[in-house]
Amino acid sequence: MRKNRLSEMSRRDVLRAGLSGMSVAAGTALRVGVFGRAATALAAEAESNGKILVVLELSGGNDGLNTLVPYGDDAYYKRRPNLGIPKKSLRPIDDHFGFNRGMVGFERLYKDGKLAIVHGCGYENPSFSHFTSMAYWQTAAPNSGEQYGWVGRLADAMAPNAPPNYLVNIGAQQSLAVRSRRHVPVVFDDPNKFSREAFAEEKDVLAGSASASQQGDNPSRRFLLDIARSAQTASSLVQQAWSKYHSPVDYGVTGLDLPKVVALIEAGFPTRLYYTSYRNNAFDTHVFQNDVHQRLLTYTSDAVAAFLTDLKRIGRADDVAVMVFSEFGRRVPENSNLGTDHGAANLMFVAGTKVKGGHYGEIPSLSKLDEGDNLVYTTDFRRVYATMISGWLGYRDTKTLLNGEFEGLGMFG
Repeated sequence: MRKNRLSEMSRRDVLRAGLSGMSVAAGTALRVGVFGRAATALAAEAESNGKILVVLELSGGNDGLNTLVPYGDDAYYKRRPNLGIPKKSLRPIDDHFGFNRGMVGFERLYKDGKLAIVHGCGYENPSFSHFTSMAYWQTAAPNSGEQYGWVGRLADAMAPNAPPNYLVNIGAQQSLAVRSRRHVPVVFDDPNKFSREAFAEEKDVLAGSASASQQGDNPSRRFLLDIARSAQTASSLVQQAWSKYHSPVDYGVTGLDLPKVVALIEAGFPTRLYYTSYRNNAFDTHVFQNDVHQRLLTYTSDAVAAFLTDLKRIGRADDVAVMVFSEFGRRVPENSNLGTDHGAANLMFVAGTKVKGGHYGEIPSLSKLDEGDNLVYTTDFRRVYATMISGWLGYRDTKTLLNGEFEGLGMFG
């Protein structure tokens, strides 16, 4: 029985299982025959538009209520007598909402019509666990146990032949969001140190495999050699791109890895999907929240605004959109430690020169909360994913990709 099960797995599946999390690039263009003509046509259409999606994850559960403050609602101040930020300390954008005062970059983007704010994002039966909720967002499959990430599945759908360097994840380790059946993402943190991870005893063998000139007739050996060569090539290309990147744009205290994205785009990388994050659960603000949270928002706002400026510098601003999310919001009432606890519904942001800026989705009520004093979600977060997939990238079969029908939000022309 075990032999039969293993024989059903492709060499690609076996190798991907073994390489999960390694810093390598997909090194083969083996054609996968599971896509019909319709799917192939959809992939070709999406591939032809040349758009790039950058996903920025704010890990830890960002407090949306103190990010975009509903100062026009008295219920906000009743629930947060100490943490509630007064209007005079905000950056008002209308007669109801104001950005946290550290968010100069987001305020400018919004007033320039380049920032979309999506309200009440969440899902049914929310989890308050960082790990579990993040997995739901990264797979776009709440309460399901889906093994592949939504960005990875998107790569499979848009580029089923798995061309090299199509999917890039900048981080210390590979995110579940980019786990793919066919693609092996390029995963790196420091471009100057980027190389395929291996034990010391393996390095000489891997280097020899990558430079081998005789592949022989063994298909498995050829596949392994392709992977080894492509990994070596990807690391060299990333290092070259970073060494040539010189920008006068000020990203503030931290660029959140976004300058690395610009470097690869400027170098002509074929990547269509980038994934990065504000790491280390930074937004988990249970204690003395306000000062720390303002700094985090300042760094994020500065970095995203600078990113768009940098893209304009290289002439690629119209080709890129950024989607920003966190795994959950915070509970509406403040806690006894002048912080906030894990909540549910939250804001999402989409930034770019081609974005129709403004408010999207229904604003959740601050008076009608759930039993745990959390905002009740009004917008399924997968509607935003569907918007990015179809409205921006041009891949129209979001129902199959997201395992459900999710209406887009119309934030692109």
